[in-house]
Amino acid sequence: MLSFECDYSEGAHEKILHRLFETNMEQLSGYGSDMYCESAKEKIRKACECPDADVYFLVGGTQTNATVIDSVLRKYEGVVAASTGHVSVHEAGAIEFTGHKVLEIDHDCGKISADALKGYLDSFYSDGNREHMVFPGMVYISHPTEYGTLYSKKELQEISDVCHAYKIPLYLDGARLGYGLACGHTDVTLPDVAEFCDVFYIGGTKVGALCGEAVVFTKKNTPKCFMTTVKQHGALLAKGRILGIQFDVLFTDNLYMDISRNAIVMADLLKEAFRGKGYRFYMESPTNQIFIVLDNDKMQRLQEAVSFSYWEKMDENHTVVRFATSWATKEENVRGLIELL
Repeated sequence: MLSFECDYSEGAHEKILHRLFETNMEQLSGYGSDMYCESAKEKIRKACECPDADVYFLVGGTQTNATVIDSVLRKYEGVVAASTGHVSVHEAGAIEFTGHKVLEIDHDCGKISADALKGYLDSFYSDGNREHMVFPGMVYISHPTEYGTLYSKKELQEISDVCHAYKIPLYLDGARLGYGLACGHTDVTLPDVAEFCDVFYIGGTKVGALCGEAVVFTKKNTPKCFMTTVKQHGALLAKGRILGIQFDVLFTDNLYMDISRNAIVMADLLKEAFRGKGYRFYMESPTNQIFIVLDNDKMQRLQEAVSFSYWEKMDENHTVVRFATSWATKEENVRGLIELL
């Protein structure tokens, strides 16, 4: 069975496993107060070109989104996001579970625009009934988006400018950030993300780690008692060393970017094959997620030998599916899928 279902099917990069084994019997303080976490934080600050950043390690993406958003927002505020945003559709209402509403706005291939955001905020603050409504307290984007699309540096800056004009923070979900930064079709760098965003996270779970995400507050703006909030949300790992060691390895010798590029190279190879064989793309994605429209009968036959993700129903006879490559995808498996196609 060939697997292109997601980008976290495999365990972890062998260098991470080796380092975890090497340090396994060391007796270290818990909750991220060990030397490996400190080393990883310093390497992340350096990579972000943000020496004053506060860095925290949390256990997973949904916990990270719920914790960060809940810690930043006031009780009467919600978070603005694309209607296709991960917090809007694929986190089982985790944000609403904290008592905050996701305020959805229109998108273009998964991305919100500065104009759409400004229009939404202008409309809200010109509404005489706004005191009876949920106030927009922060803006959520992801890079790549839920459709694998990317913001340009100009788009990020424009969204950031709108947020700052309205004095609300910009939060970037970086679950697949490595794949976005490694893509040849982007002009966005990690220092750019740190410059334009008030808080973001660097995904580990989907990019070579067993688990874990690195939250980065970039403007000396960490919420009061943030670690307490992390623990309240079940996102604090007692053996914090496990997360620190992983990110320390990922940010040594450019490993994070090197393994991210593999996903892009393998995805480009697969996209070329889909095009060559006349398959229909649902939308163009420059990263590691490929969205294809399949005839239902062909989809069922393909499922006998390949695992991929159902995305949405196109019509009675066609379905949109997703093929995802990862840091660990092997070319031989891509070739095997191409032969099946």
